[in-house]
Amino acid sequence: MACFLFDDIVFGPVKSRRFGVSLGVNLLPLDMKFCTFNCVYCECGLTHPAQDKKAKLNNTESIIHSLDSRFRELKNNGLKPDNITFAGNGEPTLHPGFPTIIDNTIRLRDEIFPQAEITVLSNATRLHIPAVRDALLKIDNNVLKLDAGTQETFELINRPASPVKLADIVSRLASFGGRVVIQTLFLRGVINGVSIDNTLESEIGPWLGYLEKIKPSRVMIYPIDRSTPEQGIEKISQAELLGIARRLEPLAIPYEVF
Repeated sequence: MACFLFDDIVFGPVKSRRFGVSLGVNLLPLDMKFCTFNCVYCECGLTHPAQDKKAKLNNTESIIHSLDSRFRELKNNGLKPDNITFAGNGEPTLHPGFPTIIDNTIRLRDEIFPQAEITVLSNATRLHIPAVRDALLKIDNNVLKLDAGTQETFELINRPASPVKLADIVSRLASFGGRVVIQTLFLRGVINGVSIDNTLESEIGPWLGYLEKIKPSRVMIYPIDRSTPEQGIEKISQAELLGIARRLEPLAIPYEVF
């Protein structure tokens, strides 16, 4: 089983295929994945709900201190990140101090790295929480997940820990008024004896309809890039991804294919 965990609160900077020189922030436990999804392709491995009670989150104050000290260290070394990216070992908005951390990150960014953008990579399951939504609207890039066009495939790929309707997620994404970047990972394969394929027309058609409703500022389309915790997943070719992406052109939605 593939598993890659970040072992620090602030990591990098690293060269990101999406965000340039990126300084990563992990708000989650350093020794386990902590997420509301259990995606078949997640580089952090599988989610184990039974371990949730064992999750030890760094407190808000220590995270802010780590951000402050790391930012100043980088500046003193002459390094300037293009992006401050909240990702890490699962879903970053699960941290109870997420809104406060975002406010302080904005403050520190404005002081130390005013050229850098702030990005959050989220699975969009906690947009119903007003404080989370408000925090996301303060940053430069809300990069939120939409991997399927149907409820069935959504459940097969993302495997939410508790019941959630894809239609509800789409409605909440649409409420951002276009201030959202959608990221979609395309794949196909047979996992635990079940066929999964979000490149089928039965998925692409509804997915395009969702995007027309959401009106995102951009769509990021990408394939499997690393080994996956579930076996039997096929990497979709660049040519096929480009073919899917070009169907966004009549909708006047900008896109990037990675």
